[in-house]
Amino acid sequence: MTTKVHRRTVDLSAYPDLVVIYLGMRVNTLAGLKTLLGFGPKIAKSVDAMPDGLLLHENLVFSLFPPHVGMRQYWRDFETLEAWARSEPHRVWWKQFLHDSGGTGFWHETYFMQGGMEAVYDDMTRDTGLLCFAPKVEARGSMYSARGRARRPETTAFPAPVGEDNLYP
Repeated sequence: MTTKVHRRTVDLSAYPDLVVIYLGMRVNTLAGLKTLLGFGPKIAKSVDAMPDGLLLHENLVFSLFPPHVGMRQYWRDFETLEAWARSEPHRVWWKQFLHDSGGTGFWHETYFMQGGMEAVYDDMTRDTGLLCFAPKVEARGSMYSARGRARRPETTAFPAPVGEDNLYP
């Protein structure tokens, strides 16, 4: 039997610590549209700076109504992803968002080549992704940080943008 389908696959042996992260922002209120549109140029500028470890960035549209957009990123390893997330400009964005979500919901789901997943959902008015079927728990204690949710050793050179004790005094 012959086929007209050109099938390909990938050899990921050069990426033993590959991390794939999906991120999304969903508009919850009319003000959220301004918040969402304000992030586009910031994210584009950040990606154009080619942070260490970022292998690929792709933009995604999950729905038009309500607006729900996001991205998929491939990182060389968790350490470079975490270093970027805990440095400028992301640290500032995250701190501001945790103070005021600006009428949006935000989520991310992270998948590790070496096994495991972690996710967080902030101000999401409608369940999405893993939140649709997995037991829901508060993002506190060992579940507060991506490092904790991924069950990675707690040692890191980069402090969290917002410590749990600052968010929940």
